[in-house]
Amino acid sequence: MINLKLLQKDFDGVSAKLTRKGVSSELLSTLKEKFEVLKTAKAEFERYQAARNAMSKEFGVYKREGKDINELKARIEENNLKVDAALEVQREAQVALETLAMTVPNMPDDTVPDGADENDNIEIKKVLMPKEFSFTPKEHWELAEENGWIDFERGVKLATSRFSVSFGMGARLERALINFMLDFNRGRGFEEVSVPALVNRQSLEGTGQLPKFEEDLYKMDGLDLFLIPTAEVPVTNLYSDEILTAGELPKKMTAYTSCFRKEAGAAGRDTRGMIRQHQFHKVELVAMTTPEKSEEVFDEMVNCASDLLTALELPHRLVNLCTGDLGFGAAHTTDLEVWLPGQDQYREISSISNTRDFQARRAKIRYKDGKKNTFVNTLNGSSLAVGRTLVAIMENNQNEDGSIDIPEVLKPYLGM
Repeated sequence: MINLKLLQKDFDGVSAKLTRKGVSSELLSTLKEKFEVLKTAKAEFERYQAARNAMSKEFGVYKREGKDINELKARIEENNLKVDAALEVQREAQVALETLAMTVPNMPDDTVPDGADENDNIEIKKVLMPKEFSFTPKEHWELAEENGWIDFERGVKLATSRFSVSFGMGARLERALINFMLDFNRGRGFEEVSVPALVNRQSLEGTGQLPKFEEDLYKMDGLDLFLIPTAEVPVTNLYSDEILTAGELPKKMTAYTSCFRKEAGAAGRDTRGMIRQHQFHKVELVAMTTPEKSEEVFDEMVNCASDLLTALELPHRLVNLCTGDLGFGAAHTTDLEVWLPGQDQYREISSISNTRDFQARRAKIRYKDGKKNTFVNTLNGSSLAVGRTLVAIMENNQNEDGSIDIPEVLKPYLGM
């Protein structure tokens, strides 16, 4: 959640930043109105509360001096009713403001470039150069079917479109990638955790998926539980409503989970293959740290994901996302895009985001900073999307006869 105190203190400055991220003037105007309603409600409550305090003192004087208290007692009782009513109005105004604030995205950092969409993102650098093929490279779904690694038709038979089944070396490679990624991340200081694939509404609100993105989530019928869209949700909420010590920070964690997304907002995109599935495997990086160490940890996470791709010998590039492509909870994001020769383009395989204290405010994750409690900064990112990594391996390591070479770092995991 955005810092409401900061918004109230510097409404114009915060509004200018939110406008860069596409927040409408209507929403900002409504926010301002709700601030005014709350301000009025607080003033009204404080007025009746002050009257109550004054009459309480007056009551004590009357008692000491032996005066008739009946008329004063009636006024006190009448004012008490007004105090209770004003308190309820203030509570309702506070809830209305916070409910609306839950739909407002995070402010972008000043370093985030302005832009409308992914076409305005800025390339930071390329890592490894794509190799040249002496033949026209095939796309991954052709290679997957030729080698018997992935069966898309059986995935549809078992579920619906955008599901697939892995066989033989395809299934073994997925498992090898998961283990390799987790081992690699542990070597970089990220503690491995295993978390539930179902979470409650509060957890999704804490990381910002709810209320805005409910249509993209799979909800359990009759239960207020959802299948996770990413391990970011349960891993970040491990410490919701807790106060950590400064000595515990930074907390750096990695987790493998299956992820589930309806992809309601991506209808018609990447309908073939494994780029955009309803169920997919992903290894995630999550960190919590102090504001002072936030960017240092961010760089560690970007380097970790990039070095993973380098170890797999996959050409990729780092991209600074513009305001129009920035996620709801992110203050800034670096995307890692892997080269896919079959598609002749770079495609996103990881997004590393710093949310500053946006998620921590929603999830109430704090740390003891001297005598006061301060919100942590939370960071998250893919390390990596397993299916997309498999796609990249197939397309970059294909041979003219359709066979696929296995990256050296994965051979020990395959008993090769």
